[in-house]
Amino acid sequence: MNRRAVIAFTAFVTIVIAANWATSQLGLVTWLGLTATAGTWLAGFAFVARDYLQEDGGKRWVVAAILIGAAISALFSPALALASGVAFLVSEFADFAVYTPLRDSGRTRAAIASNVVGAVVDTVLFLWIAGFPLSGTATQVLVKVGTTTVFVLAVRALSPKAVAA
Repeated sequence: MNRRAVIAFTAFVTIVIAANWATSQLGLVTWLGLTATAGTWLAGFAFVARDYLQEDGGKRWVVAAILIGAAISALFSPALALASGVAFLVSEFADFAVYTPLRDSGRTRAAIASNVVGAVVDTVLFLWIAGFPLSGTATQVLVKVGTTTVFVLAVRALSPKAVAA
């Protein structure tokens, strides 16, 4: 695996663990007038790391990172680890279905589009499995898509060749 893939793998696993830990410790939090699970504020970054990992390491490494992140998260919250693992795996398949065909028309476009789809799938499944109210779905998706979009555009502005190619 190349250096960029190792960085993306490490970032993705770390973000998954941090998001699950934050949710297990804080539950629902309100910030900027929006109420979402604590990990939601980090999950958008996980989607970006996942896209880089898919690009540089391949789909198998993405699935491995999801399973490792869930396994480590199970040490402090088995219920959240299950919800997170299932939600990330299913949303990853939705992401594959969108990102891969759009990639040739631009990575930024593909990343944002696939992450919107992934955010919806991930949010609904995570909230449902973890036992959080589904009434928070719209806010959770907004936060995930917002953080993902800001991060993707910031990376593109800093390194146009890395994202837009």
